[in-house]
Amino acid sequence: MELDQWLGIEVRHLAALQAVAETGTFRAAASRLGYTQSAISQQIATLERLVGAKLIERPGGPRAVFLTDTGRLVLRHAEAIIARLQAAQADVTAMVEGGAGSLRVGAFQSAGSRILPELVRRFRADWPHVTVQLTESASDNELLACVERGDLDLSFVMPPLPEGPFEMVELMRDPWVLLVPPDSPVAARREPPSLREVAELPLIGARLCRSREQMHAQFRARGLEPKYVFHSDENNTVHGLVAAGAGIGLLPKLAVDPNDDRVLAVELGPRVPPRVIAVAWHRDRYRSRAAEAFVELASELCTRLERSPRAAVA
Repeated sequence: MELDQWLGIEVRHLAALQAVAETGTFRAAASRLGYTQSAISQQIATLERLVGAKLIERPGGPRAVFLTDTGRLVLRHAEAIIARLQAAQADVTAMVEGGAGSLRVGAFQSAGSRILPELVRRFRADWPHVTVQLTESASDNELLACVERGDLDLSFVMPPLPEGPFEMVELMRDPWVLLVPPDSPVAARREPPSLREVAELPLIGARLCRSREQMHAQFRARGLEPKYVFHSDENNTVHGLVAAGAGIGLLPKLAVDPNDDRVLAVELGPRVPPRVIAVAWHRDRYRSRAAEAFVELASELCTRLERSPRAAVA
């Protein structure tokens, strides 16, 4: 397995291996990549010859093919190489287009509903020829995977970040609040309830998101098990349930609609660490002037948002 032999490996060989692994058949892989089935077979055979090991088991008949242990090892490297190639393509596009083209931004729900509308409005005023394309997900890992592949230029995230080729700038700290009806005894208290008292309340919160995981870690650190009566991934649903008296919402302040008079937000105070909101990008990729301007504007707006008692950007 001389290095010169490995230098004969082409990206199309690695793409064929990835497609076969994901589809389970040579025919499906050929359809995905726009090749004939025989071309895929030849590419895999060439790759196995250059690597010097069998990469795919071919059981025959209707059964799906599958990777050998060596095949799975090569696939991991192939995926990294293809991801870097996609990132390089995105870099060149950004550099060539300069002040035109598109800026692809990822966000989670509360950032998408509370930060982005005003941010995008102001950004478009300064960069009228740049189209902002938005992708929303409740999973930071999913958004960061898109950043690593080059599918996103920037993404709103909640630190700490997982290992990877990322850099970030902190935008704001978002305190946790209890969302209650205006006539709730919780709203009449002079001091916010302790986390132990919060754990005894009939809570309504998000089903699966990074924010909920961070908040639940605070409960676990104190040996507490909160009592959730409802879970919803939609902040508007939490508002409606609280207004109907179904429970008490446990949300970051940014997730609260300050214009909904049916509910009040009661901050939990400094005893509960706020969630941190940041924007991240690929540290090894070229960042366009438009992307840098977007981050600067996001920082300005989030600073104002953090200082606002009603958590609203005007």
